[in-house]
Amino acid sequence: MTTLATPPPELTPSPELTPSPELTAPTGADALGKHTRRFGLPVATALVMGNIIGGGIFLLPASVAPFGTISLVAFGVLTLGAIALALVFGRLAEKHPRTGGPYVYAREAFGDFAGFLAAWSYWITTWVSNAALAVAAVGYLDVLLPVHGSLAATITAALVLQWLPALANLAGTRYVGAVQLVSTVLKFAPLLLVAVGGLFFFDASNLGPFQASDQGALGAISASAAILLFSYLGVESAAVSAGEVRDPRRNVGRATILGTLGAAFIYLLGTLAVFGTVAHDKLVGSTAPFSDAVNAMFGGSWGGTAVACAALVSMTGALNGWTLLSAQTPYAAAKDGLFPAVFATKRRGVPTVGVLVTAVLASLLTVYNYTAGSEGVFEILVLVTTFTATVPYLLSTAAQIYFLASGQSARVSRPRLLRDAILAALAFGFSMWLVAGSGYAAVYQGVLFLFVGVLVYAWIAARKTRRQTA
Repeated sequence: MTTLATPPPELTPSPELTPSPELTAPTGADALGKHTRRFGLPVATALVMGNIIGGGIFLLPASVAPFGTISLVAFGVLTLGAIALALVFGRLAEKHPRTGGPYVYAREAFGDFAGFLAAWSYWITTWVSNAALAVAAVGYLDVLLPVHGSLAATITAALVLQWLPALANLAGTRYVGAVQLVSTVLKFAPLLLVAVGGLFFFDASNLGPFQASDQGALGAISASAAILLFSYLGVESAAVSAGEVRDPRRNVGRATILGTLGAAFIYLLGTLAVFGTVAHDKLVGSTAPFSDAVNAMFGGSWGGTAVACAALVSMTGALNGWTLLSAQTPYAAAKDGLFPAVFATKRRGVPTVGVLVTAVLASLLTVYNYTAGSEGVFEILVLVTTFTATVPYLLSTAAQIYFLASGQSARVSRPRLLRDAILAALAFGFSMWLVAGSGYAAVYQGVLFLFVGVLVYAWIAARKTRRQTA
């Protein structure tokens, strides 16, 4: 990795794009700070994979088992949609290699208001998801260190799991990248053990029926897809942090595609291996399918402990990556005057205020969840994030379609025009499927969250206009 003391040549101005302030060499302490580093391709890829694969993979096989192995067809369709979305983000990042990702693309195409909506909805997604990840991680921690017997111990454990990644972020991008790379490697070791090793213990008789539900084929695929739809959230991770990626025009696209393909490989092969090692009737009622798979492969009962450790590492890595992303989009918007200016504060390569505000909000939501006993409310909020996450996806793919249809030479590669148009259309359809899969309640609540953002935008825009006319 190189320091930020001098700007790399790929970030010098070109006829196609004038770089934003965050793409030029920083000055002052940040320029010479030993804690500030740009992410190379391996770390950027780990960021994408780590954010896509959180803790959900440890429950997915059991969640879709009631539909039968037809759920693998839904997984395949979702994988193609996620790859199309990843390719679109890669193409957009080539022309707009700036921190902020979807916010940048929406603003370039449709103006300030669309950019703000992308930033606002993405920000909501990140800090509510962080609270959900911490609560889920405590469930796995309880296997290793019983904490659920005490409310105070449970809350403390959840807050510690949130603030450790936040402190790693505050230490600088150098440490963020190190934590992300190490956690990604550690969590993939047991997952690959099941995904690859399980094939040697594969027994077709364990698969059960191809279609286990009473629904038709399309109904079964749609129903299982509704569970799996959100397993690929995070494909935009490298694009959001483009300003911290070395040679972003080249590496953001590659990291996005490689990270998505790596996650897809783990998802599909791991689910197939569990299906083939755990009997279908047992898998339907399993609460720890990967643990059951390890026990079936090697005997004994140590699988539960091993999977709990893997899940904790997985979700801690996801918290580390999502904490960084939660600060990057507001930072980019604040630099353009579309978010409170305090979010533009950056030290050691990290938007520190964004990290702190996100951690505080996620902590408050976590405490509320445990003390109020409002499990239903919390689940609704988590579902809302699945809707708010798709708003930036829709705006980004719509921006790509706009760039292609308007024929803007600075943003369109004419030799690849047809291919890019097809990919953008597929990615837009995939994003709409994500919205539909969120459910009516989540869409309803999510729209309310967006309307609150409209009020915030009105206040910020009014202050900006007043300063300009003063």
